[in-house]
Amino acid sequence: MLVNNFSRIVTLCLFLQTMILCKVLKPLQKGEIRCWMSLFFCIFYLTAAAQQTGSIKGTVTEKNTPLEFATVSLYPIKDTIKPISNSLTDASGKFVLEYLQPGQYLLSISLIGYKTHQLKIALIKDHLNINAGNIELTQQSTQLSDITVTSTKPVIQKTNRGLVVNASSILTQAGGTATDLLRNTPTVVVDEDGNITLRGKTPLLLINGRNSAIGSTDQIAASAIDKIEIINNPSAQYDANSEAGIINIILKKNKQNGTNGALALGTGFGAKGRINSAAMLSHKTAKWNLSLAYDNRFAGRIRKINAERQSFDIPDQYYLIQHRNDNRIDQLQNVRAVIGFTPDTKNSFELEAIGTLDGQDNHEDLNNTFRNSNKNFVSRNDRFSNEIERSKEAEFALNYSRKFNNKNISLTGMVSSSVERNRQNTGISTKFLTETDDQIGDAQLQRTTNYENGNVTNIKIDFAHPVSAHSMIETGYKTTLRYLDADFQSLNYENGGYIPNPVASSNFRFNENVHAWYVQYSATAGKQNNSQWKYDIGLRAEETNNNGTVKSSNQKFRNQYFKLFPSADIVYNQSASESWRLNYSRKINRPGFGQLNPFIDVTDSLNQHGGNPDLKPELIHSFELGYNKDWNKISFFAVAYYRNSSNSIRQFTILQSNGVALAIPQNFGSLITYGIENIFTAKPFNKYDFNLSASLYKQNIKDNAAGQELSNDVVSWYGKLINNFTFWKGSKLQVTGVYNSPVALPQGKRIATYNVDMGFQQKLGKKGNGRLGLVVTDIFNTLKYGSELKASNFTYNRYGKVDSRAIVITFAYTFGTSFKEKLLENKYSND
Repeated sequence: MLVNNFSRIVTLCLFLQTMILCKVLKPLQKGEIRCWMSLFFCIFYLTAAAQQTGSIKGTVTEKNTPLEFATVSLYPIKDTIKPISNSLTDASGKFVLEYLQPGQYLLSISLIGYKTHQLKIALIKDHLNINAGNIELTQQSTQLSDITVTSTKPVIQKTNRGLVVNASSILTQAGGTATDLLRNTPTVVVDEDGNITLRGKTPLLLINGRNSAIGSTDQIAASAIDKIEIINNPSAQYDANSEAGIINIILKKNKQNGTNGALALGTGFGAKGRINSAAMLSHKTAKWNLSLAYDNRFAGRIRKINAERQSFDIPDQYYLIQHRNDNRIDQLQNVRAVIGFTPDTKNSFELEAIGTLDGQDNHEDLNNTFRNSNKNFVSRNDRFSNEIERSKEAEFALNYSRKFNNKNISLTGMVSSSVERNRQNTGISTKFLTETDDQIGDAQLQRTTNYENGNVTNIKIDFAHPVSAHSMIETGYKTTLRYLDADFQSLNYENGGYIPNPVASSNFRFNENVHAWYVQYSATAGKQNNSQWKYDIGLRAEETNNNGTVKSSNQKFRNQYFKLFPSADIVYNQSASESWRLNYSRKINRPGFGQLNPFIDVTDSLNQHGGNPDLKPELIHSFELGYNKDWNKISFFAVAYYRNSSNSIRQFTILQSNGVALAIPQNFGSLITYGIENIFTAKPFNKYDFNLSASLYKQNIKDNAAGQELSNDVVSWYGKLINNFTFWKGSKLQVTGVYNSPVALPQGKRIATYNVDMGFQQKLGKKGNGRLGLVVTDIFNTLKYGSELKASNFTYNRYGKVDSRAIVITFAYTFGTSFKEKLLENKYSND
């Protein structure tokens, strides 16, 4: 006791000294690092009193007969998705789980042919070594020959970092893409152009935990996705460029022993037909895990857009009326191969390869009509364009993990590289018309080509080691290297040939290197009446270097900056079913390639857009206060959040004196966002359960731009209601309703959107190997998009409608030897 009190007094003195140094030191980078590191060492010293880890042992039997090869898994009571420790019972039915930190746990024992047995166990200071005694398993009433290992995953599973959405549980988007899947994902909003937002901002998109050149969710088939992980306020372990959080798309991967396969087919129609298919084959042994998967999707789509602009300072072009019709064919093909090798119980390697071919054939008709302030006809033109786009993406990743005798120690490493090759060719014909649509003169002909070559490389290593029985330190390094070369050429038809137009052409090269280091310390404290405190404190340092060159104009820019990103998280587990959480993090929103490219795209001569090489990174302070409560059949989660952004990056439109609207991104003085998010899950009846998610937030944008004072203060909210019905054995009906209220923009707002989707699935066959499904999206055909902008010299309203209502029929069949092998080996894969 005396030693502990003395150590706390010494630590307090060091802590006060560190805080004084932090206050006195000038805000130099090295000074900041020394200050933070000293603070970390003080915290480590405070909890470094060595306390032994705990253990759980027991014996699994059936009527006093030992059961061998039973799977014993231990889960944190707050996160029952991934076990922290696994073991198999020996010939005498015994098992031991060692090196366990104090806490509340769920112990699960399972074996083929027996009912899974679960019990709660608490490891506390005075009881770190638990003997669970004799655990009796009882046989299933069904004969072994009729047993099929099946499970129904909930739509949402909560974790300590956020939530996980199981893709297979969202029936209403079968046959679609990851974008379609995210539209029906709780807390996520997707606009008409496929832009994804969380709480009003764009999240960081990862694929299998990696930054990737596959930058669009339209390039990932929904059938290839296992689950979607959403992390709202990431800690220092994650990239700081995650202001709105992280969406991590986790692709399917084999987890079963033996040889297994799956086949899925889908076909349907909206305004046009669509078809998709998927196949997967895998083989897993004790040391090897091999899998190969293929997905494709072909779909015809149409879109209609109507817009009207009023230009107050241009009397002869006061009104601009636009009507646009798009006729598009999308094609997508993915192939994935995984080779896993586990030479021993401590080392594992995994090589993953992903290849993607996607394309669009888009035929667009844009009609522009100008009228003067008296609404008299001035001019009209009709612009036809045929755009053919083809893209190729390839990604390779090598993962390594090392286990130690102490299971709380871990070492992981990852190297990945992804490349993209994009080719876009467009033919444009513009006809000039009278008010009665008679053609005036010859059509104006143009061609454009846009060729992009890109690469994203990641190198990452993470290490975790316990400091004591109650504390852990994690540290790591990551580098992300990006390269993109975009060559855009515009050619005009003159004198019988196409002549390059250097004013409308550009070749832009962009390089960016981000080097990051982090350290994070986590610990638990206090143990009274089943309550427990847990806290994490971390610091991430990132150095960013990027540069760009426009070869046609020799315009160059270069940015280099070093930033520190602290994070802190405090959790109070009031009981096994109730907890509170408070966290803080500092984030950055680095402008990307498209936002920095200074080239002005004049393909649409009346609505031009470009980048801004003078953009500064956006810096954000983010706070969250969350509450979680679980009852028997009800679960409730709520979080209040606040974000204060400086140099906020938003798109800004300027109407020039020649009647051309130019949209470029700009930094705004401040953007304050605060709101509350709720997720409510309940199962009121055996055959019905639902998930309701809703978010209410307010954005306040204030600044001066282009001589105009901007102030937009709008309350927005969105919600999703997912209803699940079971009518008879093997059936499931899902009905999902989505509503997104108007959203604030610097010069106006996006209009509200709403829709209802339905999906039905019926298992077929004695063992449920086959599944027949029916999907109807946007049942009432209500999904429309639009924006309404207003400035001192113009207003611009734009509304669009895609063929969102569609009917798709799906069929899936699975086969494999894994079940047979599990019976022979008397083993069961808990996953």
